[in-house]
Amino acid sequence: MIDPCPRFGAKCIHQPATLPAGAQLDYSITSPIPADGILCKSNTPWPTPVATWTAGQSVTVQFQPGGSPHGGGHAQFSVSYDGGTTFVVVYEVLKYMFFNGPSNSGTPEVLSYTFTLPKDLPSSNNVIFAWSWVNAIGNREFYMNCADVAIKGTGSTSYTGYKIVIANHNGYPTIPEFDGNYSTGLQYYDTGEKVTVTGSGSTSSSNSNSSPAESSPQESTKVTLSEAEKDVMDPTIVGAPMPAKSGIPKSLLAEPTSTSYSDDASSDYVEDTPVSPKRCRYRVQKNRRRR
Repeated sequence: MIDPCPRFGAKCIHQPATLPAGAQLDYSITSPIPADGILCKSNTPWPTPVATWTAGQSVTVQFQPGGSPHGGGHAQFSVSYDGGTTFVVVYEVLKYMFFNGPSNSGTPEVLSYTFTLPKDLPSSNNVIFAWSWVNAIGNREFYMNCADVAIKGTGSTSYTGYKIVIANHNGYPTIPEFDGNYSTGLQYYDTGEKVTVTGSGSTSSSNSNSSPAESSPQESTKVTLSEAEKDVMDPTIVGAPMPAKSGIPKSLLAEPTSTSYSDDASSDYVEDTPVSPKRCRYRVQKNRRRR
C-alpha cells in the first residue's frame, strides 16, 4: 500500500516528513507478516495522521507496482479505534485481489481500489486503517499494511461490522492454496463475529460466534467443486458448519471501482439445490451473505 501511507512505508505517494523516534523506513512493505510477527508490522503510529477522511466519503487506496500478486486472493479493508486490538471491516475484495478475475499472471491488473466509507463511522484522530490479504497462490502467507488516519464522523458514536479475518498466522486458521478454486477459505468471510467500535476506543462483541482459531478447516484437504456446485462449500469437506443461509453477497464481490454495497439480500435466494445425492441440501445464495 502506498496511499494512504502505511507504517513506515518508504515509497508512499504522500510521504510524512517526520518518522517517530527510533523508527526506520520500511523498504519491504510488500513482504508478508511473519507467522509470529506484529500484524501491523509496527505498533508505533505516525506522529500525525497521514490522511483525514469523512465518514460516508469515497476513498481510493493505491498499491505499489512491481509486487507479486500471487494469483489474487481475499482482501479486506478495515479500521481500528482501539490501537490495533480490534479491526472492523469496511470493505472487501474477495477471490481476485489485484485482478479482474482468475489469473496466474505475475503482473497485477488492478493497483487502485475506490470505495465509500460507512456513513456511521465515529470521529477519531487515532484510527488505524488496514489492508489485509490472503494470497491465492504460493506459500501460505498473510499480508497487512496499516496507516494512521483521522476520521470525521457525521454524528454517529459507534460502528458495527464484521471482525477482520486473520489467517496463515500463529493462532489462526491456515487457508490452503486455492489450486484454482477461488471459493477456498470463503467460509471465514461468510460467517464471523460482529463487533462494535466507538470513537472513544471501546469495543464490544455483538454475538458469540467461535473465533477463527476454533473453527480451523482441515488444512490437508483441497476442495474441487463442480460447475453445479459453484460457490457452495460442503461442511463435511472443509470441517466448518454452514449456516442455513450462506454464500457470497453480490454487493461485496468488489469491482475495483465499486463504491457501496447493498443491505437488501431479500432477492438473493434461490430454491434448495442438492450438492450431491448423498449429501444434505442447502439453501444457497447466488453470491454471499451479509449486510
